[in-house]
Amino acid sequence: MAMREIRTVGDPVLRTPCDPITTVDDRVRSLVEDLLETVDHEGRAGLAANQIGVGLRAFSWNIDDEIGYVLNPVIVELSEDEYQDGDEGCLSVPGLWYPTRRAWYARVVGTDLDGKEVVVEGTELMARCLQHEVDHLDGMLYLDRLERSVRKKAMRAIREQL
Repeated sequence: MAMREIRTVGDPVLRTPCDPITTVDDRVRSLVEDLLETVDHEGRAGLAANQIGVGLRAFSWNIDDEIGYVLNPVIVELSEDEYQDGDEGCLSVPGLWYPTRRAWYARVVGTDLDGKEVVVEGTELMARCLQHEVDHLDGMLYLDRLERSVRKKAMRAIREQL
């Protein structure tokens, strides 16, 4: 297991859709260990594989003292009537938080290392995390979901940090 460096905005791996995991081998087992160790720190809610430079569909979460992972996650349900629009941040966009509209409830289905189905669901922060991490695996950042004027402000802040 290793604590991995987080890739930040501007790194092309963050904009590249991740490949499905077709075989669970030592590389995938090691990836899961690294995802779990790297997310297991104060202030970290979720971590997608591409955020540590690996282009495979896997992410980990650390919410309400529960740490877990899922391989090949697919969002299968989002609340259609209830939304949240609180501030969202990202380890790959350090120090910047912006209001981001997300469904109040989300459910993701994937598998574990043994190929067994995993269902992860929740409201509020867990729902936000699930949507955020699946976006990462699709090559999107939360910045892409911001209202246009807010996104302009965010991009200006990012340029100032460079």
